[in-house]
Amino acid sequence: MKNNNYVITIGRQFGSGGRELGKMLAEELGITYYDKELLCEAAKQAGISEELIEKSDERFPSFLNGMIAFNPGYNPMALYTGSSSISSDNIYKAQSDVIRSIAEKNSCVIVGRSADYVLREHPRCLKIFVHASIDARIERIMRRGDCKTKEEARARAEKTNKLRAHYYNFYTDKTWGDSASYDMSIDSSKLPMKDIVALISEYVRRRFFPTQGND
Repeated sequence: MKNNNYVITIGRQFGSGGRELGKMLAEELGITYYDKELLCEAAKQAGISEELIEKSDERFPSFLNGMIAFNPGYNPMALYTGSSSISSDNIYKAQSDVIRSIAEKNSCVIVGRSADYVLREHPRCLKIFVHASIDARIERIMRRGDCKTKEEARARAEKTNKLRAHYYNFYTDKTWGDSASYDMSIDSSKLPMKDIVALISEYVRRRFFPTQGND
């Protein structure tokens, strides 16, 4: 790993603008942005079709969803067996291997995929979680054309966040969205995105390059 190599990971609520923030940060800092690109590379390494791995993207192992629906108090780890779980585990491992490989080679921004946990031992990793009020998220979801009505936007936000939380909590020993799991937790509705980018960029400079620009 290069001595000045660093990684920014972004967890996000659906509709909070985490992907937009990631792209803007990468452009501002002159580093690489990764999101769906990780899925394609993970698929190649695991020998799995890209369509299958995309369907599993940030989703709880499918065979467990039915069990939990009928038995809310049951512990999923106690029965983590069977072909479906092995497939999900292989997908997660392949994706994690890609994340670690990318982080070792160059500075970058990685959105989602529990990258903050995968890179928990990386010495220069800034972990961010982006959230916003439900009204702000609904507005963003509709503005970008994902849903046509507020009701549809709210339902999609709730469903997607539930899937992301199950995925993160299952594969890590942390809680999705808990501020204790991240270096920075940001409400994207409080400032324009360009100002948030400026704040994080300054944080990156002060944390990873403290001697640059000092007299």
